[in-house]
Amino acid sequence: MDALEAIRKRRSVRRYKPTPVSAEIIEKLIDAGRWAPSAMNVQPWEFIAVTDPETRKRIADITDYGKFIAEAPLCIAVLCRDTKYYLEDGCAAVENILIAATALGLGTCWVAGDKKRYADEIRKLLGAPSGYKLVALIAAGYPDEGERRRERRDLKEILHYERF
Repeated sequence: MDALEAIRKRRSVRRYKPTPVSAEIIEKLIDAGRWAPSAMNVQPWEFIAVTDPETRKRIADITDYGKFIAEAPLCIAVLCRDTKYYLEDGCAAVENILIAATALGLGTCWVAGDKKRYADEIRKLLGAPSGYKLVALIAAGYPDEGERRRERRDLKEILHYERF
């Protein structure tokens, strides 16, 4: 699947088959994340692949809108050193992972991290040192739901040349 097709096919998935995600696939996802652009090439990111069901359940219980993380066979925590552009850099890495996952046949759902009350609690649970920020949690696995199509605003409505 080419990049543009993966971008168009990506959807948020909240129900997963129990099939584990292989280490080879996990490494491909993280490799996609590390190739994201970052301000001044700082690359402040760190990625924690959580496959242990008990840890995923604890993460799910801590979040407010990520309860499905407990059932996903994989949760990727994206953390960044607290640099000037950590949020932009981290979000670019997250998007690369989401698109790569779609291309590899996985479903994902981005769960907020940075501005959530639980961000520091999850950082500590996962053993990340202080000075790192939880940018996002990504639930991932093989989808156990039909493809849901969401409409997008028409390109002519949102594209402006030169001025708004």
